[in-house]
Amino acid sequence: MKARGATGGGQDRKGRSTRGDANPVGSGPGPDRVVVDRGGTRPSDSRRTRTATVVGVSDATHLSRTQATYDAVAEVYAERIGGELADKPLDRGLLQAFADLVAEGGGGRVADIGCGPGHVTAHLAGLGMDAFGIDLSPGMLAVARASHPQLRFEQGSMLDLPLADAHLAGIVALYSIIHMPADRLPTVFAEFARVLAPGGHLLLAFQAGDDDHTHLTRAFDQAVDIDAYRWSPEHIAERLVDAGLHVTMQMVRDPGAQESARRAYLMARVPEDAR
Repeated sequence: MKARGATGGGQDRKGRSTRGDANPVGSGPGPDRVVVDRGGTRPSDSRRTRTATVVGVSDATHLSRTQATYDAVAEVYAERIGGELADKPLDRGLLQAFADLVAEGGGGRVADIGCGPGHVTAHLAGLGMDAFGIDLSPGMLAVARASHPQLRFEQGSMLDLPLADAHLAGIVALYSIIHMPADRLPTVFAEFARVLAPGGHLLLAFQAGDDDHTHLTRAFDQAVDIDAYRWSPEHIAERLVDAGLHVTMQMVRDPGAQESARRAYLMARVPEDAR
């Protein structure tokens, strides 16, 4: 189903236009999603550190580094990752369950945040959802638009989503928080809660670990400069609750043949009486 247009005017709580479309907001990370080890390639030239914060790095620097990484690897990433759902029945099952929950709640627009090359957005649309993608990498967006011209893809950052309050019935964010250090996670999850309508659903997936991170210098045969975080499901669940979301499901699976870390999946919901 093709994403539809705007839903009126006015301003949200941040004083921004409440026009329903997701306008570009400038530079930022590719899909806010790690470019390695999502569906296949293990990171090379990396260093793992037991720490959960990055100190002294501004949002602008953090976002520009991530964007540069994804722009550099966009085409190769799409070639290797774009067909991943065909070999992941569990992921497909969770996306179907998410679609069913949104439909049971009356439906509405769904954002694939950190959409990368757009394959998850397309899968959601194939499930009958009014889905569109948001990503911060122009390179990734170019691939997504070329691959799925019938769908809508916009540039934006999960730290400051270009959407009105309570605009969405659902958010899918698969591996999209992997570059976000601990001190920025509350902002990300507050933004998710802000743009979800009461009763709206979130499906979140990430690489599970012990709240550590790896500094990557090469990915997909390209030089990069980026940190990738692996979070404990308990840590992420606590941050979602802090943002006002109700966690309804947690699951962890073992890594697949070409994956180096366990995968965690959380579903959460905005309470009906949230506003």
